[in-house]
Amino acid sequence: MTSATTTDTTAPSGTAAHRQVGDNFAGVGTLLRFNLRRERIRITAWVLLVFLVTVSTANNVKTLYPTAEDRASVARSSDNPGVLAMTGPHHYLDDYTYGAMLGHRLLGLAAVLMALLSVLVVTRHTRAEEETGRAELVRSAAVGRHAHLAAAFALATIANLALTLLLTVGLSGLGVEGITAGSALLYGLSCAAAGLLFAAVAGVTAQISAHARTASGMALAVLGAAYALRAAGDAGDNGLSWASPIGWLQRTYVFVDNRWWPLLLVLLLTAATGAGAFALSTRRDVGAGLRATGPGSPTASEALGSPYGLALRLHRGMLAGFGAAALLLGLMYGSILGNAEDMLKDVDQLKDALRRVGGTTMADSLAAITMLVIAVIVAVYAVLATLRPRGEETGGRAEPLLATGLSRTRWLAGHLAVALAGSTALMLAAGIGFGIAGAASLKDGGAFLRLTGAALAYAPALWVTVGFAVTVYGWLPRAVAAAWIVPGYAFVIGYLGPLLKLPEWMNNLSPFGHVPRLPAAAVDWTPLVILTVLGAALVALGVAGFNRRDLEMK
Repeated sequence: MTSATTTDTTAPSGTAAHRQVGDNFAGVGTLLRFNLRRERIRITAWVLLVFLVTVSTANNVKTLYPTAEDRASVARSSDNPGVLAMTGPHHYLDDYTYGAMLGHRLLGLAAVLMALLSVLVVTRHTRAEEETGRAELVRSAAVGRHAHLAAAFALATIANLALTLLLTVGLSGLGVEGITAGSALLYGLSCAAAGLLFAAVAGVTAQISAHARTASGMALAVLGAAYALRAAGDAGDNGLSWASPIGWLQRTYVFVDNRWWPLLLVLLLTAATGAGAFALSTRRDVGAGLRATGPGSPTASEALGSPYGLALRLHRGMLAGFGAAALLLGLMYGSILGNAEDMLKDVDQLKDALRRVGGTTMADSLAAITMLVIAVIVAVYAVLATLRPRGEETGGRAEPLLATGLSRTRWLAGHLAVALAGSTALMLAAGIGFGIAGAASLKDGGAFLRLTGAALAYAPALWVTVGFAVTVYGWLPRAVAAAWIVPGYAFVIGYLGPLLKLPEWMNNLSPFGHVPRLPAAAVDWTPLVILTVLGAALVALGVAGFNRRDLEMK
């Protein structure tokens, strides 16, 4: 007699294969609902920020630039390599309507912001889950191998499509000339396509490295390279932008030509990259990465015996990457100073704006404005470095160290020392690059010291940024995302302030708004001293808060 529990070996092979595919994705829906619960505030805030910045900008340009001559003047002021590198391709300037102005100025920025959100979402819900051991625990239940990655992709897709829907409805409802429902949909889908592509990139890097921070860093490095290629291509009008997917998206020429086919290129690359991420995930164990971790030295160096040496060791990769980027940015922007007079000779509006900055030459005024952009980028490093202790704490690596004779203050001071000194060193690197290229393009050897000093003048503002971040971490560790308010606000004010003609008091809310605009302005030590004292006070406040609260234990 045959037992009723005997396995039916005559089942078609296709049924087994189908069941295997289903097993690999088992639990995706449950994980997605759980992830949505965890991310509901963060994603909602991020998407609404991008939406509100875009819609408010589109609404304000009607008031600020009411005539075609006003918009043509802005187009002329934008027709130089420095502005094109920060905005988009020259073709937008040919007929600078309200829509063209919006697409030119904001599409690249919105695409980068959604790409950044998608990278963080995917690494947080894949590699970070494995690194903390939660993924292994969840997979012990009826959850498939690909469930975490598929749920992370689905979450990123929901966030990006939600932005698309908001932008389509919001922009088309403004009644702005040149912005139709179809073109608004193209704008939203372009932003979403960037987010989905870099979600797939993060899916790949999450398979390569065993650490969430490294996986995020690798994906963001790809994003930075894509943006740099786009910027270099648009600034030089040399076709290099076609090597970047961000360049492809800007070639939709939304609100101008409304070309849809570049979206197809991005979606094909996204599908291939996403498929590669799933394929790579089958070639490693849970918790491991495809890149094997080396055994390391059998003995620690003497420097690692101190909290400062250990912190420097933990931060050195990110510090080196930002240092190279700061030096290259300085070299790139410094190289255009010699052509400032020629670039701006026919642009009265921008010349007037630069004169308000001060300075005896257009080159000095342009250098003062450009240095602010570099300082805001370095502020991103300052926040990342300051919040590194949070990752050490939640990852369970701080607790064993603090169980020894190492005090909380000394442990945190090691990371803060790297953040403070590192951000200053990055500004010095940018200033050196700026000074070398600027002195060469101006044929003025004395410009080197002036431009390097202009970079170092932003160090106190960076110290305030570090102080604010550690204050949030020390007193409100679960709200560390608020630390991004300082660089985020400074970026929006610096990027959109000239376009929207924002009032001066809004600029004064940022610590970067109080830094003397060297080399165009004279040195004013008073705001620099005040910023330094404020930064020190905030650091002390943050350390005091950290010493008063409990650690998050594993």
